[in-house]
Formats: sequence, structure tokens, C-alpha cells
Amino acid sequence: MPESPTETTYANETAVPLLPCSAVQETLDFFQALGFEVTYRQTKPYLYLALRRGGFDVHFGKPPQGYDPNREDGGGCLVMVDTVAPYHAAFTGAMRAAYGKVLATGRPRITRFRPGQTRFTLIDPSGNSLIFIQRDEPAELEYGGSKKLQGLAKALDNARILREFKNDDRAAFRALKSGLRRHGPQAPPIDRALALTALIELATTLDEQGEIDDRMRELEAIQLTDAERERVMSELRGTGYSEEAPHQV
Repeated sequence: MPESPTETTYANETAVPLLPCSAVQETLDFFQALGFEVTYRQTKPYLYLALRRGGFDVHFGKPPQGYDPNREDGGGCLVMVDTVAPYHAAFTGAMRAAYGKVLATGRPRITRFRPGQTRFTLIDPSGNSLIFIQRDEPAELEYGGSKKLQGLAKALDNARILREFKNDDRAAFRALKSGLRRHGPQAPPIDRALALTALIELATTLDEQGEIDDRMRELEAIQLTDAERERVMSELRGTGYSEEAPHQV
């Protein structure tokens, strides 16, 4: 008589992501800068790297033929943690120490983190995405914008979903530009300022310098109260991207 499944499997499995690596030294430098330990390194007769940070292991191997890291669609993994904020703070602090700034654009980079956010993404030199997710993240998320919001506030929320949960900066950029064009003139000044701030950040990530300059001029022309201006400054500077923020708003 065959054994039952409970007699042949055990709840102590460990899954380790194996991601493509197109840049060996850059990959090692990046992850070591973030506090990862290299537990195994081999380049011949085939490529294999193993790294570990705390209880998290990630391994790398040879990419498939025709692999293009610029597409940033080669591989990825989810890292489930109790609280995401300390991880983001540790990684951005490590980036400042190693690179002199937070890597907010290009590759590698880290996505921004706002208070109350439940996930962020590390994009490594080979274009892999490591998504750190809080375990108690709501099971039901409103993809496409909250139904309770209207106008520019809804466009801003839609862009947040596209960026933070779908990792699509370009789609978020387009959504905000459309929202500002359609709803900006009628929106309250603070909503318009916050939308412009988000658009400036996305333009920085996407290296759209002309857009940054134009939107900064729009932002500087908005009349805000002292409290509102402080809120805008907090959005620009207070989430680990002060290197990209202007000195004045």
C-alpha cells in the first residue's frame, strides 16, 4: 500500500530563486554593497553565484541566449517580510554609503517608499526585480484607481497603483500627464502640486529632463500655504530621493 502524502513530504522546504546574471562583477558589487554575503562564486566551467542576507538567499546563473537586461523582464522574486520600511531604509542607507546617493534611476535602482506603503522593488544590474512585500498587505487591492476618488486625485492614485504594484513607471507617467491635462486646471492647488511632484519624480526615474524642467516651473508657480508647501517638500525630499529634489519649491 503506498504511503500517504503526509508521510512523504514535510513542511520544511526552502525555495531559492535562480535569476539570470548578465554582469557578474556589477551584480556582486551591488548586492555586497546592500549587505549580502557571497556564499558561492563560480564562473567556469559555468556561471553560478550564491548570495545571502539574513534568511534570504538568491542565486544567479547564465542568462538565456538573446537576453537583454534593458528590458528588465528576465527574472524576479517576491521577498515576504514582516515590515518593509526597515529594509528600504537599510538599502537606501547602504546605497548612499557605497555610491554617494540613492540609486533612483537607471539600473540598478530602488523604487521609492512612502509612509504606509507595503512593498518596494530592487532592480539589479541584470534587470531582475526583487519585490519586498509586507506579509499583511491587503489581499484585495484596487488596481486602476480607487472608486472613491475623482478627478486629479483619482489619476494620482491610479499612477500610484501602476508604479508601486505593477512596477510600470512609464504607464504611471502617462496616466499622470493625462490626469493633469484633463483635471489639473480645475483641481485644488495642493492636488495639482502633489501630482506635479509625482510626475517630476517619475520623469527623473525615466530620464525625461525636459519634462522635469517644465513641471518644476509649473510647481513653483502654484500658490500654496506654508503647510501645503512643507508637504510638497516632504514628498520631494523626505523619501530617500533628496539628491534628485530641487533646493526650492
